[in-house]
Amino acid sequence: MPTPSKTATALVLSCALTAAAQAADIPVHTLDNGSVRATVTDAIGGRLLSFGLAGQPSFIKSDLAAGDPHLAIGGTTDNVGWLGHEIWVGPQKEWWSHQDVNPARAGLPWPPDPWLSLARYKIEEKRPDAITLASPASPVNGLQLVKRYSLAAGKPHSLRMDVDAANARKTQVAWDIWFNTRAHGDTRVYVPVARREDVRQQAIEPKPDMVPLTWTLADGLFSLDAYPAGKGQPHRNGKMLLQPSAGWMAGFHQGQVLVIQFTHQPRTAIHPDQGQIELYNDWQPEAPEKGLMEMEVHAPYVTLAPGRHMQASEQWTLLPYGGPDTRAAQVAFLRAHAKELGLDGL
Repeated sequence: MPTPSKTATALVLSCALTAAAQAADIPVHTLDNGSVRATVTDAIGGRLLSFGLAGQPSFIKSDLAAGDPHLAIGGTTDNVGWLGHEIWVGPQKEWWSHQDVNPARAGLPWPPDPWLSLARYKIEEKRPDAITLASPASPVNGLQLVKRYSLAAGKPHSLRMDVDAANARKTQVAWDIWFNTRAHGDTRVYVPVARREDVRQQAIEPKPDMVPLTWTLADGLFSLDAYPAGKGQPHRNGKMLLQPSAGWMAGFHQGQVLVIQFTHQPRTAIHPDQGQIELYNDWQPEAPEKGLMEMEVHAPYVTLAPGRHMQASEQWTLLPYGGPDTRAAQVAFLRAHAKELGLDGL
């Protein structure tokens, strides 16, 4: 059971998020077992807004003041940076290649599909420990998503996310399910990677004040190099595409560790333009609160006949961490918990 002080802190954090959601007119549904707390909305793409240990801030970064949750959805709708956790589909280069709702966007890799990312979802089932949400059928990519968020039975620190994608068209489609988890820019993420050849780096945004990400691969673990906040430090930006050696990654941020687990896939199952794990990092040392880390996972690239379905899932586990913010200490923590969590590749 949480201590009284933690309960009071959790209540303050809960009230702050609820107030922000109410101010933005965003409905919030809470899953709370006393060890972890998650909030989900059926608005703005049925996304996860927060996930944290009892009495702790959300590990997930959201912006509930990003826009209008009642925005009309159509072929010209632009992205709104609500952040949180949402589901995209891959490959990104084909996002607008199989639609006729906006021919001017044909072949563009941005913005995300507004029917899946911004529309209101239907609540199909709601229980104290789970909620199931269904998207509208998208005229952009032909899919309809059903998302289920549930507290994992017998695992008080864990949350499951199960996604079903159905082809709602009368012709076949080919996509993957893409989990995108937004965290704070200074989150330290570790991924099991066996070889240098399993790491690809995408070019940075073409801005004169930005420099590429740098990274370390040692003892079977990949991590982006961390840099302190403060004036004079370079603005770093970029994306890494990784073929992991096992089905997990872990992020450390301000006393919490988020372990994301999923079904490990061979590289041949993942679309060649993507990685099974992708890390996007924007680190602004003079304004750390503006930074962003995206912890992304791609499921297999699948061709679906009309009416056929594909599924993918993630399990999230949050643990407290009181050690120093160093690679050596954090890797030691992961090794110490590898057996109980089932972290292969360590």
